[in-house]
Amino acid sequence: MRMDLVDDRLDHGAQAVIETERFVLRPPRRSDAGLLNMYVSDERVARNSRSLPHPMPPGATEAFVARSLKPETEEKVWILDGSAHGLSEVLGVISLKPLDRDQCEVAFWVAPAFWGTGLARTALAAMVDANPMKAKTMFAEIFQDNQASARVVTACGFEYLGDAETYSVARGSHVPTWTYLRKL
Repeated sequence: MRMDLVDDRLDHGAQAVIETERFVLRPPRRSDAGLLNMYVSDERVARNSRSLPHPMPPGATEAFVARSLKPETEEKVWILDGSAHGLSEVLGVISLKPLDRDQCEVAFWVAPAFWGTGLARTALAAMVDANPMKAKTMFAEIFQDNQASARVVTACGFEYLGDAETYSVARGSHVPTWTYLRKL
């Protein structure tokens, strides 16, 4: 794995680009909006997210990309970009949201066409190894009916912390979750 710092203040501020053997994790680009919208418009992706609505309203994906590009945005977003390895330019998304006391929360999704291929595990492992926010602890919250994501976080060394629940916009209800942590 290699990590380079990209500094293009017009688009995204200083943010690490993290290379893996299968893809790079890079900041979003405005040109990603089309593929992102196609993937997040899939109900299966939206239902496994806290914040994605379903159906996706017009302009929501473009607004997400625009927010992600602002240097002052606390939550940092990376695109799984496989174009240099013969894969799609957008395979999924992984993000880090800073919390207090040198902690952060990780969230991720992979496009359904790439489910079961190990991309999420590779992205999460690379993010943990790079630790671009220099966090001491990383948290993940997984819906209890999303066993695949639970396997991803445990395979990357996250330990079960407890049960909780959170609101899912796509489901329009509170959903039971498992909370995991990883000491870094």
